[in-house]
Amino acid sequence: MSVRVLGIDPGLTRCGVGIVDVRPDRRATLVAVTVIRTPPAMPLEQRLLAVGNGIEELLDAHGPAVVAIERVFAQHNLRTVMGTAQVSGVALHAAAKRGLPVALHTPSEVKAAITGYGSADKKQVQAMVARILGLAEVPKPADAADALAIAICHAWRGAPAAAPGPDGGDLTPAQAAWRAAERSSSRASAAPRRLAR
Repeated sequence: MSVRVLGIDPGLTRCGVGIVDVRPDRRATLVAVTVIRTPPAMPLEQRLLAVGNGIEELLDAHGPAVVAIERVFAQHNLRTVMGTAQVSGVALHAAAKRGLPVALHTPSEVKAAITGYGSADKKQVQAMVARILGLAEVPKPADAADALAIAICHAWRGAPAAAPGPDGGDLTPAQAAWRAAERSSSRASAAPRRLAR
């Protein structure tokens, strides 16, 4: 039986929301993905209301079992951090009203879960999201792909992992393919080169 997770990439101007169904074997299927937008000129309370209403509509329409939100970290731009934290609070409130459990995941946790590397860049994570979900292209804008990554991360971190093995038995098919490509690239770069005579 699959579990439905709603992932949120919190933001005041663009709030990414992605919903996935994940089976016990960790195969994930896209249910829905969208970005809730609010204009910067709108009063703050109205922006938060609009984002909150959008999240509540998606919760009621898709009935997830759990909500996963990216944990807010301090950034150089205090205004951006404040908006992100406020949207996270709105999302937490909406989930709590429905009795849904909420999990917070750091960006490095999401990267490690999706690609196997906590230092992967955003493009690598987004490309893996498309591969995991069998999509022809990466969901856009980036906030949409990030929300899906958060949802998948939570489902995978909460699922029991198989015993690790030399062939990457603890990885999903997508992660195993990623690791194989990385090993192949490393071997190619490490191969001895013949000097021209």
